[in-house]
Formats: sequence, structure tokens, C-alpha cells
Amino acid sequence: MQDPIKFELEFVVHVSPTLLYQYIATPSGMSEWFADNVNSRGEYFRFIWDGTEEKAKIIKRIGEERARFQWDYDEDTKKYFELRIEVDEITKDVSLMVTDFGDDEDEVEEQKMFWENQISELKKVLGSR
Repeated sequence: MQDPIKFELEFVVHVSPTLLYQYIATPSGMSEWFADNVNSRGEYFRFIWDGTEEKAKIIKRIGEERARFQWDYDEDTKKYFELRIEVDEITKDVSLMVTDFGDDEDEVEEQKMFWENQISELKKVLGSR
């Protein structure tokens, strides 16, 4: 089996980094845009879409900067998805960086579309353009 293909996307988000972090690293924030419902128990998050549940472990949290998750079904792999906030030192623009993996080019394209749709929803929730 080939190594998964890592990709990163950048989305400029016009909100404060502190507010954005609440939407990318807490169950209540993530249930506003990422899934229909999000619950957590300790280091595990349960994401529910249309009655289907997926479980992910939060494997890294750094300050109010990033949250890295790994799906249960990926726990024996190097795959994860990460939501990271970056602030440009000069312009102070806030960007949300998304890192994810796909098994092949088709899956990478599907994942990119998924993230573009989800981040579009996040921007609506935040009132960001």
C-alpha cells in the first residue's frame, strides 16, 4: 500500500484568532459548522452526520493555535486532520490552515471539496466573508 498523500489548504477568515479557536477545537463550536452534532468525552470527539457517527481522538492541541484529530479507523496510520490558525505578522490577517490526507489523487480532490464546503459553512456561521 502506498503512503497517504498529505495536502494543506489555506482559508482567510476575518475573525479574531481567539473566536476562531472556539469553533475548531470545541464540540459546541464544531457542531455549528463541521457536523450535525459533536460530543466529547475526554480526548475523544464523536461527530454525527445524518445519524452516522464517526469517532476521532484529539491527538494534539497547542494553545489557541491548533487542534489535530485522528479518526478511529486511521489509528494505525500516519493520517490525521489538523486545523491550525496562523496570523500574518505584518497584515494581521487570520488564516485557517487545514492539513489532511487522501489515499489517492481522487480521494484528495474529494477531501479538498469537503473542506471547501465545510469552511464555507464556518465562514457563514462566523459572519466572515
